[in-house]
Amino acid sequence: MKTDSLIIQDKVYTVSELTKLIRFDLESSFPFVWVEGEISNLRQPSSGHYYFTLKDDQAQEDVQLKAVLFKSNASRIQTENKKNSLLPKFELKNGMKVVCGGRITVYEPRGEYQLVVEKLEPRGKGALQLAFEQLKEKLRAEGLFDEKYKKKLPLLPKKIGIVTSPTGAAIRDIFRILERRFNRLHLIIYPAQVQGEGAAVQIASGLNYFSQRDDIDVVIVGRGGGSIEDLWAFNEEIVARAIFNCMKTKPVISAVGHEIDFTIADFVADIRASTPSAAAEMVVAKEEEFRNKIDQLVNRLAQAEKYLLEVKRNQVNLLTEEYIYRNLQLRLMTLAQRVDDLKARSVRVMLEEKRRIGENHSRAEARAEKLKHLIELKMKDYESSWERLASSLSNLSPLNILKKGYTICWKAGGLMPVVKATEVEPGEELIVSFYRGEINCQVKDINPGLKIESRFIKETK
Repeated sequence: MKTDSLIIQDKVYTVSELTKLIRFDLESSFPFVWVEGEISNLRQPSSGHYYFTLKDDQAQEDVQLKAVLFKSNASRIQTENKKNSLLPKFELKNGMKVVCGGRITVYEPRGEYQLVVEKLEPRGKGALQLAFEQLKEKLRAEGLFDEKYKKKLPLLPKKIGIVTSPTGAAIRDIFRILERRFNRLHLIIYPAQVQGEGAAVQIASGLNYFSQRDDIDVVIVGRGGGSIEDLWAFNEEIVARAIFNCMKTKPVISAVGHEIDFTIADFVADIRASTPSAAAEMVVAKEEEFRNKIDQLVNRLAQAEKYLLEVKRNQVNLLTEEYIYRNLQLRLMTLAQRVDDLKARSVRVMLEEKRRIGENHSRAEARAEKLKHLIELKMKDYESSWERLASSLSNLSPLNILKKGYTICWKAGGLMPVVKATEVEPGEELIVSFYRGEINCQVKDINPGLKIESRFIKETK
């Protein structure tokens, strides 16, 4: 725009007068202009204004233009960008190529012309991509992407928290996969807007809600595919920090967009799923896989029990061959032989005494009675010794222990002995073996702290 100059020939001006005239001419000639350049000498004092120089890197000489972005204009630019294109706040940096729109004016105290910036956009990379990379580097520097914070998923979660739109395709895909793979899950949905203004706040609120619940085993946050603008809520800093906070108590799966889509949420979360359907497949294994695994474990347990019983049987057989048991049997046979000898000797003595009785009846009767008494005492002693030894041998028999009132409790259809109350669960079927016979029973309650000794003392009192 060209205007008539206000400068009068042959007039002597003061510096201030000439500066004002130049300022008027510039502002009239360039009421608004777009300028492209590279930011250098960027500074931001405590006032909040931005001062920088725009350089023309395509010119052969180092051409520069002073520029100022006042704090009010900077806030307005961020507000307008966010409202119109979901553009988050990006930081001005030296070396950044930008396109600035504003007015050319003169800063009178120094007599320098400058651009008062009213609009500003990054040049080259898109504004969204630039903001994405700046936030990514910021959070990486803070350690939010570190592997040491990542958790593994639980083997079979009972409750799953989902933060997404209740009407979107993502939640339908998750339902379909979970119902097919394992339909006995409890799903809790936190409805949230997943794109547009206010979406990031709602997503963060859902994550904060699930982080405070102790009954949630894993959290899925995400949505279906879309443009970078559609997915931008998952690139917001408030969502990234909410995911990191939720990860302190439970694992979080980020399931945003398609395979090629990456968001800040993917880098922060414990696990990144390429799609919401993939997240559902990750969170649970197929029900058939669990059944096959259980069958394999049951078979292995049965084989292990069979092997253990065989080992114990061999150990018992080896013990019966030990010297102490063979010696005990020998002693019992020796005692039986002595009993027979004593019986024969007693018969001979009695016959001898009868013969003597015939010679002296009264004396013989007294001596016979005394001898009979002595023989009975001796026989009782030997019989007592025999009974003690027989009782010792009998006590070594497992059946004798059951005969005293003890029982053996079995689980798994009689294959696994139970030695602790904590090995069974309420409702479980058990077999109890007595000295004679067995009973089938069901566990009603478990008290792992009760001890036999204390019960015996109470019954005795």
